[in-house]
Amino acid sequence: MDRRDKHNYYLDIAQTVLERGTCLRRNYGSIIVKNDEIISTGYTGAPRGRKNCMDLGECRRAKLNVPRGERYEICRSVHSEANAIISAPRRDMIGATLYLVGRDATSGELVHDATSCAMCKRLIINAGIENVIVRNTNDEYTVINVEKDWIENDDSLGDKFGY
Repeated sequence: MDRRDKHNYYLDIAQTVLERGTCLRRNYGSIIVKNDEIISTGYTGAPRGRKNCMDLGECRRAKLNVPRGERYEICRSVHSEANAIISAPRRDMIGATLYLVGRDATSGELVHDATSCAMCKRLIINAGIENVIVRNTNDEYTVINVEKDWIENDDSLGDKFGY
């Protein structure tokens, strides 16, 4: 029997976490790990106490035909990365790794080009998280070095607009 490599082990856990998600479009699961210890978990869902899309039976963004990656301000959900960060002390996140898995809610397929939105990237940067590992397939993943890929070489956070 082959032993599961550590990154896929943690991605498997993040994939289990996404099962709690309440989004009708895409659900994500995140876990933050430091020194082989899970610091926190998060999944896509409405803020505590508020009705989620599953309760309402509709997704406002889907109803308005909003393309993926746009108009998150009209979404009811808090993203999985944000929920994981909210649940962890910053001192424990400095130098940690965030594992991220996304699944399309209608097809059940993994989101093969999953990435964090601009706001979640900002939260990850400020939390001090060192790497983000994103599942592409059941066995393949992408490793994102936050410093190199999102701070030094990423213009998606407004730099190209002079912000």
